[in-house]
Amino acid sequence: MLETLVAATAALFEPKVLLSMSGGILAGLIGGALPGITITMTIILVLPFTFGMEPLQGLATLVGVYVGGESGGLVSACLLGIPGTPSAIATTFDGYPMARKGEPGRAVWTGIWSSLFGGLLAGVPLIVEATQLARLALYFGPWEFFSLFILTLSVVAALTEGQLVKGLISGAAGLLVTTIGADPILNVPRMTFGLAALQKSPEFLAVLIGLFSFSQLIQELERRRATATEAAAAAAPSNLSVSHVAVWKDILSQPFNLVWSTLVGLWIGVLPAVGGSAANILAYDQAKKFSKHPEKFGTGISDGIIATESSNNANVSGSLITMMAFGIPGDAVTAVMLGALIIHGIQPGPLFVTTHAKVAYGMLAAYFIAHFITVAIEAACLRIFMRVIRVPTHLLTPVVLVFCVVGAYGLNNVMDTVYTFLAFGFLGYAMVKTGFPLAPMVLGVVLGDQIETNLIRAIMSDGNLWLFLTRPISGVLLVLSVASFGLALYQQRRSDRRAAAGKAPETEDPDF
Repeated sequence: MLETLVAATAALFEPKVLLSMSGGILAGLIGGALPGITITMTIILVLPFTFGMEPLQGLATLVGVYVGGESGGLVSACLLGIPGTPSAIATTFDGYPMARKGEPGRAVWTGIWSSLFGGLLAGVPLIVEATQLARLALYFGPWEFFSLFILTLSVVAALTEGQLVKGLISGAAGLLVTTIGADPILNVPRMTFGLAALQKSPEFLAVLIGLFSFSQLIQELERRRATATEAAAAAAPSNLSVSHVAVWKDILSQPFNLVWSTLVGLWIGVLPAVGGSAANILAYDQAKKFSKHPEKFGTGISDGIIATESSNNANVSGSLITMMAFGIPGDAVTAVMLGALIIHGIQPGPLFVTTHAKVAYGMLAAYFIAHFITVAIEAACLRIFMRVIRVPTHLLTPVVLVFCVVGAYGLNNVMDTVYTFLAFGFLGYAMVKTGFPLAPMVLGVVLGDQIETNLIRAIMSDGNLWLFLTRPISGVLLVLSVASFGLALYQQRRSDRRAAAGKAPETEDPDF
C-alpha cells in the first residue's frame, strides 16, 4: 500500500499532471466563487478536456475541481453575502457580517484555512477507510450488492423530509430511465417504443448534465439575480490584508469545533446523494449548540466560519470514500467522476482500488496535494477572483450553455447525446418547479443497472429468494433499508403533525 501511494504521488508531480490538476483547481475556484455556477456544473464543463488525458491525470484534474470548488464558494459568501455554491450557504451567516464589520480579509482567510485543516483531517479516514471498505466489499456477492443499493436508495428517501412521496417518485423515475434500451445481461431491447434512438440506453453523463446544469441555468435566468449580484459586487470590500498567524491561532484555539465539524462533514459525505449543503448547515447548527456563546452566532464570529468551511472539505473526503469503496456516488460531483472512470475504461466498484491501484491511490494523493495548491492559488489570485465575480450572470449563462452542449456532444460525437441532454434538461427544470428533488433521480439512474444486474445474477446463481434475507450481510442491509423507510415515514408524519398544530390556532374564530 505505502509503495503504491508513494509511486502514485510521484506521478502527480509530473509537470503535465501537476499543471492540469492546478488548472482544475483554478476552474473549481472560479466556478465555486461565481454565484449560480455550481461545482457540479464546473466539473461537467471541465470533463470534456480530460477525455484525451491518461486516467490518473484526468481524475486528478477532476479531484482538483472538486476541492477548489468547495473552497471557492466561501469567497462570494464572505465578501458578497451570496453563496457561490449551495455548500457555502451557512458560511454567509457569519462570514458576510464579519466582512461588513471591516474584517473582510479575516473572514475569507478564516474560511480558507479552515477548509485546509478540515480537508486534511478528513483525508486520514479517506486513505484508511476507502481501502478497508474496498477489501470488505470483495466478500460481497450479487445478493449483498443488490441489498446495498436498495439501502442507498432508502437513505435518500429518508433524507427528503417533507418530500417523501416526491423523493420516492423521483428515485423510481431514475430507475425507469435505466430500463430504456437493451437489458444489461441478455441484451434484449425493451422500452424502445419502436424508436431507433431508444435502442441504446441514455448516456448517463448526458442525463446528469441536463438534469443539473441546464435546469440550473434556466432557473438563474428566471431569478434575474444579475442586478443583485452586481450591486453586491460593487459594494464588496477590496482590502483583504490579514494576519495569518492570528487566524491560525483563532482556528487552532477551537479544536473541538474544528474536529467535530470535520466529522459531521465526513459523515454527511459518506451518505449517498446528500451533498455539501447539508453538511454546511448541520455543522453550523452543531457549532451553535455546543458553543458557550450561541447568541453571537450570526454577528460575524469566527466559530461559525470554522464550522461550515471545515465540514465542506471533509464532505469531499466522505463522498470519495463512498465512490471508491462501493462505486456509489456520494453526490452529483462524484457521479460525474464515476462517469469519467467509465470513459477511461475503468469499472467503478470495490475492485477499483485493487485492480487499478495506481489510479486509486493517485486520487487519494491528489486530494491532499490539491488542498495546498488551492491555498497557494487563492493567495495569489484572490483579488482577481473579485473581478471575475463582478461578471453579470446573464452574460455567463450562454457561455456555460455552449460548453454544456459541446461536452454532451463530445461524449460519443453524436447528436443523440445532445438531444438526451436537452430532454433531461427540460425534465429537470420541470421537476424543480414542481418540487421534485433531483438527487434521488440521479441516484436511480446511477444504480439502476447495478440493481438489475445483481438481481438477475443472484437469481441465475440460485433461485431461492430467501437468500436475500438469510445471507447475513444482505439480510442486515435489507433490515436497515426497511428501518430507513420507517424513519422517513415517522419524520414525515411528525412534520405534518407539527404543521397542523401550528395552523390550528390560526383557524379559530377570535369571536369565540
